Amino acid sequence: MRHFPAALALSLTVALTASIGMSAERQPDPRAVILEKQGEAKLAAGDVQAAIDAFEAALAVDPAHTRIYLDLAEAARREGLHGKAIHFYREALEREPENLAAISGEGAALVEKGATEKAKRNLSKLETMCGANCRETKTLAAAIARGPQKPVLTAEAVTPAPVVTQN
Repeated sequence: MRHFPAALALSLTVALTASIGMSAERQPDPRAVILEKQGEAKLAAGDVQAAIDAFEAALAVDPAHTRIYLDLAEAARREGLHGKAIHFYREALEREPENLAAISGEGAALVEKGATEKAKRNLSKLETMCGANCRETKTLAAAIARGPQKPVLTAEAVTPAPVVTQN
């Protein structure tokens, strides 16, 4: 009988810990989901800045919703802001360390920035986690195979400056 209180406390602790592990996955705020869908529509239409505005509003409503960070990273990549995209992918990975889309997206942004070796580490991590045939692994492998893309120059960017000489 003298061990009964300790045994009771221990069993309650185990029961409480087990019930926390069985809790349902967190649901995002419905307002954030609506703003996220608006941002996705704007991004699909090519209006990147309006999409970023919608994603940032959704993030203000629900800062714990990981999907918004992935959307912001995609918008940043389309703007050519690879460092910012990598930052958003890493924010998503802090919340969900095994998020395959975040690992793949970060690797693609690293390739676009020119850090191919770091992207290959992400690829090996993906191959370990989901195998060589999952969508994220194939996407990142294709990005690595393409390599960093050279920026497209406009005619204004390469127009030579006029030189005035005296006769």
